[in-house]
Amino acid sequence: MSTTKTILITGAGSGLGEGAAFGLAKLGHKVIAGVQILPEVTALRKKVAEAGLENNIEVVKLNILDKYDVANALKRDIDVFFSNAGIGESGPVFEIPLDLVRANYETNVFAPLQLSQGFASKWITEGKKGKIVFTSSMGGLFTPSGYGIYVSTKHALEAVAEALADELNPYGIKIQTINPGAYLTGYNETMAENAFRWLDDDKNFTKRADMKANFDSLLGTPEGRLDPQEMIDAIIEIVPSDNGKFRNVVPQFVEDMLKDHQLKAWENTI
Repeated sequence: MSTTKTILITGAGSGLGEGAAFGLAKLGHKVIAGVQILPEVTALRKKVAEAGLENNIEVVKLNILDKYDVANALKRDIDVFFSNAGIGESGPVFEIPLDLVRANYETNVFAPLQLSQGFASKWITEGKKGKIVFTSSMGGLFTPSGYGIYVSTKHALEAVAEALADELNPYGIKIQTINPGAYLTGYNETMAENAFRWLDDDKNFTKRADMKANFDSLLGTPEGRLDPQEMIDAIIEIVPSDNGKFRNVVPQFVEDMLKDHQLKAWENTI
């Protein structure tokens, strides 16, 4: 394990982000846990106090789409920026409303890029060797039906991260991605529900029942409901480390599946 780090996490109000914040704090790291809305600040501060981790976790409001929150975050002196916040829009790509597509990109691509540019500039100016870690997804490396828009944002994030890794290497700034499998945090389940806000049997070619069956086939299996503690354990090892792989897919069977999928893609026909 590397020395103690100061780590800023976005999307720390729930799921893997929250678990990582507590896990990293328990290892002695200083964590700035950014959450989207003020009620999450209060709720998370209560959990921090109950865990006796007030000296290691500072909870702040950090809505990555709020320019004032972003400007405030960029004033922080940190060693690692863990860009974890994200949202997911689901549904058929050929029918999903474009405003939802744009919103998904704003949160999952443009906002993380803005913060990354800000911290990179700050570190280069200060002569500091920092690190940026992006929460991507297994979906950053393949595209299941019904999740095309969400995973396209993660595909974009993969490209951004890969370019940043090369571009920032001369400055000693390191880049990594974390690619979780289908862990049961509630994120995938609520993302699947998003399509039913707008999917209308009277207007859309894709029927609601068919869409639900598609989601159930992916999320209703043991492989689609993995214990998130496994991923959290991996994150708290990867994020503060000075060494490691650029891309980090967990669990191993998902990495194997993705490699097989990418190899077979060369033989796909229309």
